[in-house]
Amino acid sequence: MPILEVENVSLKFGGVKALNDVTYHVNKGEIFSLIGPNGAGKTSMLNCISGLYKPSSGSIKFKGKDILGMKPYNRTSLGIARAFQNIALFEHMSVLDNLKLGRHVKMKTGLLSGGIYWRSAEKEEVHHRRSVEEVIEFLEMQDYRNTPVGTLPYGLQKRVEVGRALALEPELILLDEPMAGMNNAEKEDMARFILDMHELKGMTVFLIEHDMGVIMDLSDHIAVLDFGERIGFGTSKEIQKNPNVIRAYLGEQEEVS
Repeated sequence: MPILEVENVSLKFGGVKALNDVTYHVNKGEIFSLIGPNGAGKTSMLNCISGLYKPSSGSIKFKGKDILGMKPYNRTSLGIARAFQNIALFEHMSVLDNLKLGRHVKMKTGLLSGGIYWRSAEKEEVHHRRSVEEVIEFLEMQDYRNTPVGTLPYGLQKRVEVGRALALEPELILLDEPMAGMNNAEKEDMARFILDMHELKGMTVFLIEHDMGVIMDLSDHIAVLDFGERIGFGTSKEIQKNPNVIRAYLGEQEEVS
């Protein structure tokens, strides 16, 4: 059963087509990857799914519901969360406070509510704090709970960025190059966390990543974009044998006379 259905999506910026009639689906509970050369339209696609961009045409459905007319925060409330490629954390705030801010859209009662609402607000705060602590434990950041994010190594900051999305307890998590700029040890840790999101938490993972070894090892299905068009869709084995994908990544070889 598809959890996400992208049908004939096109996106234009003036005369430039960032996406051209792209169609694919993501099954519930799988790790799905979107790959392609730089400038292929991968992040533009994530922006369409998360609501930052509005496609010029086509449809995007989440759990059978058309989400194109929804604001980003309404998509979040449905069960979609996103971690961005470029880290945009509050550097002077702790890991704990950054994750609590990521959770704020789930708050129903403000902590400053008075009178008869104070008790429900207090209970809600305890619940949300417990959820955030679970994310900290999941990402193995207990020792950095109260550390200002700006003082952390880059790899741990990327982990906090992913943690903000996890704090929303999404059904579908969108990860835009979560391993970019990491060393091999940090990549191995992130790959393990992605597998655990899938296997332990039952999340559907939508991954954009340039490390082809990681993509081929983790992915159930892969879609490939090139110049805004889908040139491949299938399993890892099918993608590795796809001549269009090989040409996009390696280029045509000229015959030597």
